[in-house]
Amino acid sequence: MDETEVPDAVPHGRLVVIVDNLHVTYRVFAGGRAATGAGARSGLLSKARGVRSVLALRGVSFRAYENESIGVIGSNGSGKSTLMRALTGLTAPSQGAVYASSRPNLLGVGAALIPELSGGHNILLGGLALGFSKKEIAELRDDIIEFAGLEKSIDFPMRTYSSGMQAKLKFSIAASKQHEILIVDEALAVGDKHFRAKSEARIREMRANAGTIFLVSHSMKSIRDTCNRTIWINEGVLEMDGDTESVVAAYEASKK
Repeated sequence: MDETEVPDAVPHGRLVVIVDNLHVTYRVFAGGRAATGAGARSGLLSKARGVRSVLALRGVSFRAYENESIGVIGSNGSGKSTLMRALTGLTAPSQGAVYASSRPNLLGVGAALIPELSGGHNILLGGLALGFSKKEIAELRDDIIEFAGLEKSIDFPMRTYSSGMQAKLKFSIAASKQHEILIVDEALAVGDKHFRAKSEARIREMRANAGTIFLVSHSMKSIRDTCNRTIWINEGVLEMDGDTESVVAAYEASKK
């Protein structure tokens, strides 16, 4: 099967993302202590210093269609986050290209919030960043607070929130908008069981409204519950792309 083809199990709709032979190479400084004495004079024990290249992604190709929820799995350091940053334009390809029908929006639990401002003020700023008017934000405010379960602490500074509370608020703000292409990076790993269930239901609702979702997660349960297709990235290479159950089963088998 051609790398850019989507398995027949996934129904084709409007094409929204093309990743074509994507390579990403990071250039990092390789330091080291220089040898001294006779070893240094001979050059035999000296350690090279300078810039070396790290291949984060190697020839990744696939297509994504509207109304798909695509899981992205792989071990730490496999290239998942690099791939998502390339989709959003935050990381430039070293070779190949990424095409999208609209700019993908990244929802990550590590996204910066302003700690000195209250949760309510962060809702305002987050809503403005999403393109809402102040009137629209005011109309959505109560729903966002309720979804996040932060009614009692919304007026407190964000620095008083736990990391889980911050992540829930971030998800709730981002999920208040219908995105054409949304990347969710580990957001479902936070909060209690009730919040994770709400988050998964919200993602399915967004997908049903013709949105395309990429879910990056180490939780195979979240991937199985939420995604109808899964991509497995292994050491920078697209290892497998297909229906979620088949890909997750193969990934889990590789860990045994």
